[in-house]
Amino acid sequence: MVVKIQDALKLAVERIERTNAVTPLLDAEVLLCHVLKKERLFLYTHRNKSLSEEAFKAFEEFVEKRIAGMPVQYIVKKQEFMGLDFYVEEGVLIPRPDTEILVEAVIKWANNRKNDNITIVDIGTGSGAITVSLAKYIKNAFVYSIDISRRAITIGKKNAVSNGVAEKIEFLEGDLFTPLKNKLEGKVDILVSNPPYIPKEEIDKLQIEVKKYEPRLALDGGTDGLDFYRRIIDEAPFFVKKGGYIALEVGHDQAELVKELMENKGLYTEINKIKDLAGIERVVVATL
Repeated sequence: MVVKIQDALKLAVERIERTNAVTPLLDAEVLLCHVLKKERLFLYTHRNKSLSEEAFKAFEEFVEKRIAGMPVQYIVKKQEFMGLDFYVEEGVLIPRPDTEILVEAVIKWANNRKNDNITIVDIGTGSGAITVSLAKYIKNAFVYSIDISRRAITIGKKNAVSNGVAEKIEFLEGDLFTPLKNKLEGKVDILVSNPPYIPKEEIDKLQIEVKKYEPRLALDGGTDGLDFYRRIIDEAPFFVKKGGYIALEVGHDQAELVKELMENKGLYTEINKIKDLAGIERVVVATL
């Protein structure tokens, strides 16, 4: 059976559309590009090119996975973040564009400092997107990256190596601040985190790509979604220097609540909320 690129895409889009996917054409194009090891422009300039039987079969298998709800990023094992390529697989959270707002806020703060060495702690390694990006774009930074998931630590290390910053990062397996005890008390310049923040009862209402495939450990923020913020805000003053910076990504309706948690602690100053490109308050920052 001879199938042209444009026909293969058309069939795939029609099938993916039935699942109510948000971007069926983009999904199909990304999958086919991965099979062919080509850029998307190739698909448009070679629309009438016939696919080999092997390529079409591989593409069909990828489309089946997408129809079952698997995110494209897990199928192709890749996601771009902050201009860098990250390996991702099931078991680690897929980096989102919203999180770039968090990273940009930290880079801006760091760049306004003198050329001192900057010690950063990232709680919640995930794929290593935040950790690696900060190590890459803040030249005088050293990042301690913490995750309770061994798989996340493994993937984070892999991405640190592929992006050339492994020597600027120490990965630590453990729960929140536990790996830092007797190690970094009062020595941290920047604490950054994108912790789990989905209320427990809301997880099963999420789209299938998230609830079925992404790690629940990286999503579940407790009854109201704020469990990890309470713990981070309570414990951060033991580790962050006076004058240090805290930056937290939050859910779409949580910024004011997290700001109040900081205010009630009585130790945080210059508490501000930062909006993402959609105008949603996505990041809360403060100084100790």
